[in-house]
Amino acid sequence: MKLTGNTIFITGGGSGIGRGLAEALHKLGNQVIISGRRAERLQATIDANPGMRAVSLDITDPLDIESVAARLIADHPGLNVLINNAGIMHPDGAGGPVDDALLKATVETNLLGPIRMTSALIEHLKTQDDAVVANVTSVLGFVPLALTAVYSATKAALHSYTLSQRFLLRNDKVSVIEIAPPWVRTELMNSSEEARAMPLDAFIAGAIEQLGTEANEILVGPAVDMRANPGPNEHAWVNAFNDSMVAD
Repeated sequence: MKLTGNTIFITGGGSGIGRGLAEALHKLGNQVIISGRRAERLQATIDANPGMRAVSLDITDPLDIESVAARLIADHPGLNVLINNAGIMHPDGAGGPVDDALLKATVETNLLGPIRMTSALIEHLKTQDDAVVANVTSVLGFVPLALTAVYSATKAALHSYTLSQRFLLRNDKVSVIEIAPPWVRTELMNSSEEARAMPLDAFIAGAIEQLGTEANEILVGPAVDMRANPGPNEHAWVNAFNDSMVAD
């Protein structure tokens, strides 16, 4: 991915990994537009980064996605990079009845949101030089956290979708990248002060460094080994990982 001179749209850009990527890419000389549902977070981010833009977006609303996509193309015709980052993560109790509202919100935000957002922008992106679609998944798509089974499943599904998308766009001008973070210190699952999680600034630095290469999977720190786990004997690591999380 070219690291400067882009026009970049990032969903969920008002906090956590989304904000970290937005600020790093803004500093590298890109026009960055962030989106989210919390107006105060968006405003705080653009206030701290003069020149960055923001737009309100409910990623679970197909009509809002279509409206925002049309506005982005009209206002920023040079838009060439989409980073699908918006996501939610909550314990879901897959060992018993799963709350349907939580299930619906998680699937619509984490899986349907990126698919719909890309669908709304893909024909425009095909006309741009150095075009990129980057989907933020998670190592939990490869080694699921049982306490957040629905979240983990949405990230596994988005990984699969990304593979198909990359194949289908192989002859177009659009590169498809997957960013699969490890456990990072963000607000997700109240991890901002979690000592076992990777510091956000360290993750962002590593991700930006890899984004500047030809890599189509961005794997930083512990993500490398967790990405390599799926296979015939994957349950050994899945069980050990979940045992450790329950014990702690």
